[in-house]
Amino acid sequence: MRKLLNVLYVTSPDAYLTRDAENVVVRLGEVETKRVPVHILEGIVCFGYTGASPALMALCAERGVTMSFLTPNGKFLARVEGPVSGNVLLRRKQYRTADNPELSASIAATCVLGKVANCRSVLRRALRDHGDKVDTAALTAAVDRMANQLNRLKTCHDVDVVRGIEGEAAQLYFSCFSNLVLEDKESFSLSGRSRRPPLDNMNALLSFLYTLLAHEARSALETVGLDPAVGYLHRDRPGRPSLALDIMEELRPVLADRLALSLINRKQIRANGFSKDESGGVTMNKETRDEVLVAWQKRKREEIIHPYLNEKIPVGLIPYVQALLLARYLRGDIDGYPVFLWK
Repeated sequence: MRKLLNVLYVTSPDAYLTRDAENVVVRLGEVETKRVPVHILEGIVCFGYTGASPALMALCAERGVTMSFLTPNGKFLARVEGPVSGNVLLRRKQYRTADNPELSASIAATCVLGKVANCRSVLRRALRDHGDKVDTAALTAAVDRMANQLNRLKTCHDVDVVRGIEGEAAQLYFSCFSNLVLEDKESFSLSGRSRRPPLDNMNALLSFLYTLLAHEARSALETVGLDPAVGYLHRDRPGRPSLALDIMEELRPVLADRLALSLINRKQIRANGFSKDESGGVTMNKETRDEVLVAWQKRKREEIIHPYLNEKIPVGLIPYVQALLLARYLRGDIDGYPVFLWK
């Protein structure tokens, strides 16, 4: 098991990153605001337009530290990384599997099964812990319908049907998601998912957390030698990390959705941290983004018992473990891909 390293998040849009020997230096104008040794980093995510020096990019590429550049609102701009690593035989097996409709459908169905099961667990946890504060009839009905969707996935051998079930489950889940908001419901209600741009506060928060999770999933896949662009559930598209999105499906409810709800219900973030622009899109201010990033890093340090390995691991290693298990399945070391199921 690799050591759980750190991701450096640079949230000031005017920050410029440079190299000083073996250190990553963050500057605002002529003022140095942070200095981090490169050997303790596994990634850098920069929310701004100013950028980084070529010397720092070279250092990060040499040391295997991936740099991702996003707009202040979380839209992906570019990614800088070193030479592609990994076993070419593993990637060739990944590509051959993607070209096999039956095998692709099997992996896709497993990913969606994990997503639906974990969404169902989130709703069941709300019923158990807050039964007096939520619409128990609506949540119970959704839980029962999701059980039916899980049964359908177990016997599904067509990837288009799998995508249809995933769409049904997502619509059902988000239709009752607002029931899980216990504080400031008016400001954080959710009638459905909206993206590019998010049209309400909750969608803005979820989209930001999904961006963070996508970075983790892609880095994990590259670490074990898989190609993040070639997936099974999500169709191939230039510039899309389809396999990273596949892995994300099972992890969104546990790592992102529950954190969003905790931040709201514990009043760690508030409505005044969001604003709407002229186009109707909603964005978070810098202070709110920083609060979310602190909570995200703290959550990654928490430990759980992995349901398949039966070992205690930091939450931040879950994407890496799932990528490793998928690689083992593709190599033929295990009989199936053991999806992550939250208990």
